Amino acid sequence: MSTAADRRFPQIPEEKLTPEQRAIVDDIRAGPRSKLSTSSASKPGPIGGPFNVMLRSPGIGMLIQKLGGEIRFNSIISGKLNELAILITARHYMANYEWNAHCKLALKGGLDPAIAQAIAEGREPTGMDADEALVYEFSKSLHNNHGVSDDLFERAKKRFGEQGVVDIIAVNGYYSLVSFLLNVDKTPLPAGVEPALKPLKK
Repeated sequence: MSTAADRRFPQIPEEKLTPEQRAIVDDIRAGPRSKLSTSSASKPGPIGGPFNVMLRSPGIGMLIQKLGGEIRFNSIISGKLNELAILITARHYMANYEWNAHCKLALKGGLDPAIAQAIAEGREPTGMDADEALVYEFSKSLHNNHGVSDDLFERAKKRFGEQGVVDIIAVNGYYSLVSFLLNVDKTPLPAGVEPALKPLKK
């Protein structure tokens, strides 16, 4: 389990932020993330999580965090389904920081804890409703097959529309990038939190 000492991108004290980095932090804290107790944007002190890594490339970092805000808060896919796709992505990349933040949001949004637990353990959940099962199948196919079959595409388009299909693709893609940022950084979990995701047997 990673600790603060393992982190490759130390958090930047606010007084040491460049003007470009400060603009990113201010933009994040002015947005809806600041209202989420699970987000570092809602806490005083240096910005954490993937945003801390994004600060190292301010031009890209600003665009990434704005894209993330659009995907998180303006997707036509419901909160619970969006969070389900994020959990599937976090499990695929064993991104424990991402899982810890978004599992709480998924459960708060109405996802059955048994579904989250099955995903954490690498099992296909039982008891999913039709929408959950479709998002699960679509997201798993993106990660495992790097695309989807014609049948799966048509079923998703019929249920969610073309925009919904793009939004499902986007949330999986964005949180793949976030997983890379967190895993390369070795971003530690909050104090006292044990990793929920373990390596899966192949």
